[in-house]
Amino acid sequence: MINGKTLRDAIISGANNISNQRSRVDELNVFPVPDGDTGTNMSMTVGAACRELEALGDDCTVAEAAKVAASAMLRGARGNSGVITSLLFRGFAKALEGKREAGADDLVAALEKGVEGAYKAVMKPTEGTMLTVARVASEDAGASGIADVNELWDLVLAAAQRALEHTPEQLPVLKKAGVVDAGGQGLVVIFEGMQAVFQGGQPIKSEELTQNKAKLSTSGAGKGVFTDDLMKVEDITNGYCTQFLVNKEPGASITKLRAFLESNGDSVVVIEDDDVANCHVHTADPGKILSHAIQYGYLTSFKIENMHEQFLARQKQGKGLEKQKEAEQKAPSGQFVYAAVDPEREYGFVSVAAGEGLAAVFADLGVDAVVSGGQTMNPATEDIVAAVQSVPAKTVFVLPNNKNIIMAAEMAQKIADRRIVVLPTRTIPQGITAMLNFDPDAAVDANTINMMAAADKVSTGLVTFAARNSEFDGHKIKKGEIMALENGKIVNIGVDVAKTTYRLARSMVKKDTSFITLISGCDVSAEEAQRTTELVQAKVGDSIEVTLINGGQPVYYYMISVE
Repeated sequence: MINGKTLRDAIISGANNISNQRSRVDELNVFPVPDGDTGTNMSMTVGAACRELEALGDDCTVAEAAKVAASAMLRGARGNSGVITSLLFRGFAKALEGKREAGADDLVAALEKGVEGAYKAVMKPTEGTMLTVARVASEDAGASGIADVNELWDLVLAAAQRALEHTPEQLPVLKKAGVVDAGGQGLVVIFEGMQAVFQGGQPIKSEELTQNKAKLSTSGAGKGVFTDDLMKVEDITNGYCTQFLVNKEPGASITKLRAFLESNGDSVVVIEDDDVANCHVHTADPGKILSHAIQYGYLTSFKIENMHEQFLARQKQGKGLEKQKEAEQKAPSGQFVYAAVDPEREYGFVSVAAGEGLAAVFADLGVDAVVSGGQTMNPATEDIVAAVQSVPAKTVFVLPNNKNIIMAAEMAQKIADRRIVVLPTRTIPQGITAMLNFDPDAAVDANTINMMAAADKVSTGLVTFAARNSEFDGHKIKKGEIMALENGKIVNIGVDVAKTTYRLARSMVKKDTSFITLISGCDVSAEEAQRTTELVQAKVGDSIEVTLINGGQPVYYYMISVE
């Protein structure tokens, strides 16, 4: 028997597992027409239940866990595959209603209810898809007579995997592409996540942050419906994937609404509970669909996607994956390797910096690729392009962090095969501040303005040495003397690095200063850097927070950021 906590954790584990592997499942998406990304849609659907499930206490019943999951998935279902996934879990809610615990026979009933509901919801079920995988798993479970939950789920997973491997024999388009059904693979991944808990283990952890920065695998390069020999864009007659929730009026007949959808589109899937109906249809006229649907209740959670554009984007991505695969085979280790653009990844980041410490700082802030460079070692445009094209994002922000590198970065905009936005940061502290002010939910233009507005408020101090005897800005400078620069202007000359540094930091402090960051270079020991930081803190007082970062940069003993 399993209790509510176990079922709750199993569904969360399944959600995390499909989230972690969604790109792998996306690459298999070949049937029947582009309809979002199968792995991503299934991940978002099951993931919609996680927050509400996590709010349930450990003393919840299996009925409560199943109902909460099914309700959340109904509202959060995306795409054909997501809607079908939500229907399968709706079977759990129906079969486990009123139960505190569940045995193997209850899980068999849950699978049967889910499969029954999914087949009824799809007007023309196609075998060789996730429907087949779910049905075979359910039938084998029902015929097994197994009484132990752990053993039953092992059988369910094995049957699902066997059915999945058979899908290319049922659908010629899969066999021609050399892949299994994407929805079926996604279902197996979810079942695997649930198995980890049913076997007495902990839920699989989400790796969403890592997944977001990872390159797409090239294992599916050149495969799929997006290649010219399998399908053409003109084959898509109902070009808009349209999905919405109907918050039902009393007495509303969703059966009639479904009939209307079927007469004005294809790939129709409609599921409902007492309050809402989740409707999915491919149509040539979304406006007509929505205008009719509104008579059944008020509409929310709209999603309309142009599948022609989606097809062409995925076709382009397939070519990019092939290019990525070639680059991976040729590139020596340590170099930037070309990555295909992931249509689900909006933003990426490239920064220029010298020193392992600074590279680590930018990586911690979310930068995908760091180009080695700075004062006296300006990278070429081709170096920046290579870094940009190693980031699988549609838009890549580039932070030059040096006035002499901005122009090279701007030249990269004309060469790279994806959009580049150059943020004209002139110093490392400006680059760090810009990254701290990135908003993942904001548009490109808004981020560009806000990130640079924050960066422009940063005062930058530099402590370095004179490479030769000279006279500059009214200062006679001897080779080897220590120079302090504030925003590019020499303000002090000394012979002691620590004293020159704290004097510069103190002179940069304004009435509204709250933070000072010292970034130590490769020629400063950890002990020296710590003593200098303590000296600066003592001079500026406790009202200002002083932080030390080991940057490891050449040329500059210290970089100072004052905010």
